[in-house]
Amino acid sequence: MRDHEPHPGHPGRRLTTKEAAELLGVKPETVYAYVSRGQLSSRRAPGGRGSTFDAAEVEALARRNRRESAVSSGSGAELSVRTRITLIEKDRYYYRGVDATELAARHSYEEIAEWVWTGRLRPGAAFTAPEASVAVARDAVLSLPEHTGPADRLRVAAVAAAVEDPLRFDLSEEAVLGTARTLIPTLVAALPPVHRSHRDSGSLARRLWARLSPREPDEASLHILDTALGLLVDHDLAASTLAVRVAASARAHAYAAVSAGLGVIEGPLHGAASGLAHRLLQEVLEEGNAGPVIAEELRAGRRIPGLGHRLYSGEDPRARALFALLEQIPRAEPALAAARDIVATTARHTQLHANVDLALAVFTASSGMLPTAGETIFAVARTAGWIAHALEEYAERPLRMRPSGQYVGPKPPQPLPEAPVPVAD
Repeated sequence: MRDHEPHPGHPGRRLTTKEAAELLGVKPETVYAYVSRGQLSSRRAPGGRGSTFDAAEVEALARRNRRESAVSSGSGAELSVRTRITLIEKDRYYYRGVDATELAARHSYEEIAEWVWTGRLRPGAAFTAPEASVAVARDAVLSLPEHTGPADRLRVAAVAAAVEDPLRFDLSEEAVLGTARTLIPTLVAALPPVHRSHRDSGSLARRLWARLSPREPDEASLHILDTALGLLVDHDLAASTLAVRVAASARAHAYAAVSAGLGVIEGPLHGAASGLAHRLLQEVLEEGNAGPVIAEELRAGRRIPGLGHRLYSGEDPRARALFALLEQIPRAEPALAAARDIVATTARHTQLHANVDLALAVFTASSGMLPTAGETIFAVARTAGWIAHALEEYAERPLRMRPSGQYVGPKPPQPLPEAPVPVAD
């Protein structure tokens, strides 16, 4: 029982051990453990039977425990965000409930982007970029050093396009969708072409090909590129997507949210992973055998790129879909054989399946593209998914993506630091 019954909002309200345990979601003995650790204070109940606890103090501890359980890796819990975009389940993944690999096999990247954004299919959807936006973005990209990586080029293009758009701060769904339909082709058009007879017309895949390969594209290769773009539109809360949602939670405009995602994909464990797999494939092709190449990678303490995925126990469904298409391309056979050799060699000790990075590497290596081409494909494709997540986040409470830090530094108050005494010459 309570030792008195003030109004519920009264700061002096006190709880019994049982009430405190229920509020904290723990056993009564755990409440006393909190007391012994100094996390709660207690007072003997009238008559000496049991203890009472300050309600405000208990409620503050309960809130702190909930925050820590959501963000603390030590507890095994992870940040969970409600989304209607992508479900990953039983080695398959779905865009708004529809199998993503089947969508990518039957629809263009632009059509899949529209489906992910709106839940409606727009047959024949095509994205075009305003000339003014392309001109500004292209000039900005051309001013960069020649060795600049694809993520940096795309990020600079996104910033330049944002400056050109006076309506970028309109976060209504209609305005953001308009931005998405022009930003993606602007990013592609801003990249320097490597094909001499390139044209900024046709499908987005055809326009992107001219920025990736000096070869003339055939329809089969364009279909693989378009399928790869569709397969990579989204993959739940990947690291870059979480960064986008954090930016959108702070009500950053769509260009800035996309820029946040582009900043994350440069990591070797995310968008740049296909480039590492591409280089590994090239070494195996030159060596003629995956064995010595894999041995050298392991000797150097490096993980083998293109293998395994924490969300799939079997083969990555995106890799399976791309490999099936690549098997129909005769020039891809050497790279495919090298990829199979890599998987078989590592399987002697660890059963790791191919992931989409290895499949992308087979495609880029067999298409005369640079190792960074896979990163470009990934970034352009994922921009559609980032926009979808930004739209979801704009509809949520602002600044909800704000976990609390778990401070582990020196306990205050600490003395002011003293400046070092200068030493005379």
